[in-house]
Amino acid sequence: MSDYRNDTTETVVVKRRSGGTTLAIVLVAAIVIVGLLFATGFWSADVKQGAMPEVSVKGGELPKVDMDSKEVVVGTSKTKVEVPKIKTETETVDVPTVGVKDNGEK
Repeated sequence: MSDYRNDTTETVVVKRRSGGTTLAIVLVAAIVIVGLLFATGFWSADVKQGAMPEVSVKGGELPKVDMDSKEVVVGTSKTKVEVPKIKTETETVDVPTVGVKDNGEK
């Protein structure tokens, strides 16, 4: 005799990444970001001076640091851009009206 089963269950295989794969992805992303910062000139590896920055601290104040860094400049500039304009015109048209009329009125 044949055994026919109506078993519709499926086996699901879940692939999990190891911690090393996730760590490698984060490390590669960090290297790419640092590379872009150096390539755009936001960071620079200027090691000509080789001196430590001057730091002086007085009680109750933030330390004063003499440091050369890049400055982010934000502003506006005039540029011609095509902008769509909406124009309206006044026209006379027939519109429906609704009213109430007494029986005595004609």
